[in-house]
Amino acid sequence: MFFAYMVLRPSAGPLEAPLRLKLWERVFSRFFPWVWTSVAALLASGLGMIFWGYGGFAAAGTYVHVMLGIGLLMMAIYAHLYFVPWRRLRRAVAAANWAEAGVQLGVIRRIVAVNLTLGLITVAIGASGRFWL
Repeated sequence: MFFAYMVLRPSAGPLEAPLRLKLWERVFSRFFPWVWTSVAALLASGLGMIFWGYGGFAAAGTYVHVMLGIGLLMMAIYAHLYFVPWRRLRRAVAAANWAEAGVQLGVIRRIVAVNLTLGLITVAIGASGRFWL
C-alpha cells in the first residue's frame, strides 16, 4: 500500500488519463491476488499465534485483541475495495469510460490511505502495545 500510495501514484500522475488508468488497472490486477494471499496468511498466522502462542483469546493481552480487531476491519475494508470500486474501475477501463474510471481510482486511493494508516497503527501497537495496553 505504501508503494502504491507514495511511489506509483505520484509517478503515474503526469501520464494522460487513459494510459494512467490502464496502468492502474494492470497493477491492481496483479497486486490484488497477492493481497488475498496475504490476508489469508495474516489471519491464519495471527490466529495461530493467539491459540498456540498465547493459549487462546483469554490469555492474549489487550494489544493482541486490538490488533486483531484492526486487522479484521482492514480485511473488511479491503473486501469492499475489491468487490465494489475495483470492479467498477475494471468495467470503466474496459469501456474506455475514463471519467468513471478516474472517480473509482479516487475512491480506491482514499480506501488505500485509510488502510495504510490502520496498518501503520497496527504495527505500532504490535511493537509497543504490550508495554501500555
